[in-house]
Amino acid sequence: MTTSTVGICIAGEGAMGETHAKVLSAMPGVRLTAAAVGDPVQGAAFAAKYGIPFHSTHLAECVARPDVDAVVLATPSGLHTDHALSVIGEGKPVLLEIPAALNLPDTLRLAAAQEASGVPLMVCHSRRFGAPHRLIRDRIRDGSFKLHHMVVETYFLRRTNLNMFGQPRTWVDSLLWHHACHSVDLAVWLLDEPDFVVQAQQGPDHPELGVPMDMSIVMRSPRTGVLFTMAMSFNNKGPFGGFYRYIGEEDTYRAWRDELRGSDDQLIALDAEPAFDRQDRAFIEAVRNQSTPESDIHSVIPSMRLLDAIERCIGQNQAR
Repeated sequence: MTTSTVGICIAGEGAMGETHAKVLSAMPGVRLTAAAVGDPVQGAAFAAKYGIPFHSTHLAECVARPDVDAVVLATPSGLHTDHALSVIGEGKPVLLEIPAALNLPDTLRLAAAQEASGVPLMVCHSRRFGAPHRLIRDRIRDGSFKLHHMVVETYFLRRTNLNMFGQPRTWVDSLLWHHACHSVDLAVWLLDEPDFVVQAQQGPDHPELGVPMDMSIVMRSPRTGVLFTMAMSFNNKGPFGGFYRYIGEEDTYRAWRDELRGSDDQLIALDAEPAFDRQDRAFIEAVRNQSTPESDIHSVIPSMRLLDAIERCIGQNQAR
C-alpha cells in the first residue's frame, strides 16, 4: 500500500458485490476505486451508485490500477478460483466472497499460492464474525458452557435461479457447497475440531436447477461427542434464513442473524456490530497491516476436507 486509505476493487455487481460495496463505501479509511463487472450496463449503474470512478469488464484492468490495493471477489462461483489466483499472482490481497465456490483441490491450490505470494487471502465465512457465535465460542473455550448438540436449520425457497434481490443468477446455488459449507466451517471453528464423523443424505435434484432441494447432515466429534445436525431445504416457504440452536448443559441458546436468546426467550446483550461489517473490517485491517486475517484460506482447509467427505458419503448413500 502507498497510502493510509485502502483502495478496493469490487469484482462482481450482483447481490454479494452490492452488499460488500454498501459496507465498504461507508467504512472510514476505505475507498472503492474500481469495479470489475460482467455486464457493462449494469456495471455502469453499479459504479455510479457507489461513486466508483472506474469500471471494466476485464478484471486484470482493474487489478493493475495503482489505486487498487485489494480485491473483493464476488464473481460467479465457477470463476472464483482462477480469479483469486490471478489477483494474488499480481501481489494484491483478496477477500473471497463464496467459499463454497471452491472444492478441496481448489482450496489447496489457493493455499499454496497464498503461501508463495505472502499476500492476505481471506475467505468470507460471516458466521465466524457474528456476535452470537463468537459469544458461544468464548463460553465453550472458557468452560462456562458445555455444548451437547448444535442444530442448524437453513431454509429458503429457491425453485428458480434468482439471488436474494430477485435478480437472475449466472451460477446455481447449492445446499452442500454453499449453505452446508458455512455451517460445517462454523462447527470446526467453534470447537477447533478438524475431524468429525459424518453422515449425510439428500433428496431429489430439481429438474431445472440440477441441484438437490433438501439435505440433512449429521456430524459427531470423536473427541468430545458433540453432535452437529443440519437440516436444509430450498422448498421451504418461510420463514427464510439460518437458525441455530445451541443445546448445552447450562442452557439452550438460539441464534438468528445477529441476535442471541436464552431458553427464557430473553435477548442477550451483544456487541452491536453486524457480522458482515466486522468481517469486512477484518479484511481491511489485514490489507493495511499485511497480516494474516481471521478466516484466511489456510484456516478453512479442515472444513473443506469435511465437505469433501460429506459429498462422498452422499454419493455412497445415493448408490445404495
